[in-house]
Amino acid sequence: MSALWSVGAGLLLLLLWVRHRGLEAVLVHHRWVFVCLFLLPLSILFDIYYQLRAWAVWRLHSAPRQHAQRVRHIQEQVREWKKEGSKRYMCTGRPGWLTVSLRVGKYKKTHKNIMINLMDVLEVDSERQVVRVEPLVSMGQLTAYLNPMGWTIPVVPELDDLTVGGLIMGTGIESSSHIYGLFQHTCVAYELVLADGSLVRCSPTENSDLFYAVPWSCGTLGFLVAAEIKMIPAKKYVKIHYKPVRGLQKICEKFTEESKKKENSFVEGLMYSLDEAVIMTGVLTDEAEQNKINRIGNYYKPWFFKHVEKYLKADRTGVEYIPSRHYYHRHTRSIFWELQDIIPFGNNPVFRYLFGWMVPPKISLLKLTQGEAIRKLYEQHHVVQDMLVPMKSLEKSIQTFHVDLNVYPIWLCPFTLPNNPGMVHPKGNETELYVDIGAYGEPKSKQFEARASMRQMEKFVRSVHGFQMLYADCYMTREEFWDMFDGSLYHKLREQMNCKDAFPEVYDKICKAARH
Repeated sequence: MSALWSVGAGLLLLLLWVRHRGLEAVLVHHRWVFVCLFLLPLSILFDIYYQLRAWAVWRLHSAPRQHAQRVRHIQEQVREWKKEGSKRYMCTGRPGWLTVSLRVGKYKKTHKNIMINLMDVLEVDSERQVVRVEPLVSMGQLTAYLNPMGWTIPVVPELDDLTVGGLIMGTGIESSSHIYGLFQHTCVAYELVLADGSLVRCSPTENSDLFYAVPWSCGTLGFLVAAEIKMIPAKKYVKIHYKPVRGLQKICEKFTEESKKKENSFVEGLMYSLDEAVIMTGVLTDEAEQNKINRIGNYYKPWFFKHVEKYLKADRTGVEYIPSRHYYHRHTRSIFWELQDIIPFGNNPVFRYLFGWMVPPKISLLKLTQGEAIRKLYEQHHVVQDMLVPMKSLEKSIQTFHVDLNVYPIWLCPFTLPNNPGMVHPKGNETELYVDIGAYGEPKSKQFEARASMRQMEKFVRSVHGFQMLYADCYMTREEFWDMFDGSLYHKLREQMNCKDAFPEVYDKICKAARH
């Protein structure tokens, strides 16, 4: 009874404090209070619901039987839109706050919402080494499904909640991308419902123009209803080597050298300042030295980027064996390093041992509850950007990031970019090595101003024939956007498939200049 009185008294004091400070002030300056008390428990309930649902689908084997019926329902909705006169653009009915992108899509309120309830793994074809999935299958769900069968996919983008549909219609990358390319390059077929309600399958040999135009199109050519993705044999561990490197030139040389080695299953770099980094290389293996196994995904373990930083501070190399699934989702618990701005004490050992099992809060719930004040604060004083630039421009690019943003850590992830048709390809006719430079956090540059600084960054990225990931805030004009991306195939298909009355152009859907 006394415990209940204590809890009640604590809650009363908390409510009085919130009332005194004002709810908005608490949400902006003490967001961790709201996150710890409400969003972490809600996130656990979200996870439990989706895990139980996935288990039920697996036990009843209902997904393949119901997939065709669900697709027909989507087709019926599109045909109904046509009967109504095609007066508004269409978009998926999934609420904007459920997406991992920090951008809030206001178009959901004005467009015709097509409900798409497709979130199941449909088929694992071991002979073809292909898995067929619905678009709302998440990376966490897919690896949990495939790993016990001895399979994985070649490119597993970091965060658990990233979906197949988002990674195809946008893009996705992982530290294995120097071998396999972006997420889209591991897909062998897509199935879409088009603007006329028809169901079409496309692949490199069947409706190939559509196959190459779908990635980066952000749902403006049709509704993705299934995808086929390559599989590779899974192994138990990733043997990872940590190598601290100092001096920007040496960092770039070492990173480039390791990225060109196909014997490395994984290559990744974390920069902690302009001239300090840890370069990590990994290989898949079934054997491990027991005293060097690090189950980094366990809730009580240090956040991965903090663990890596220890090698830099101690100025020593190291070797560890990380269970494969732990490695694939190594940045999930700290949302890379974004969580340190939300829960400043989140990596404290006491917090990790007592509450680490509840971390991280769902990005979707963070978006849903952020409010206008926090949204504006993040927009003006926070960046979440991934710029894809040629590896030969790495040193110049990091210097530009440092001057315009000065955000650390910086994530470096290499990838091979083939000369395929579509919106994103190298300038020349050959496959080229690129690198994703990821900046997430509060800029320390004194002259940082969100719009002006990002436009300067975008101009630089265009000048080196790079690309900006479209999940993030984009400030380019229409002309600048289509200077960065190759729209020739995209516009040709929009004309051929009568998309102009059905879906907005990708620029109008994602760029700030078009949305405001």
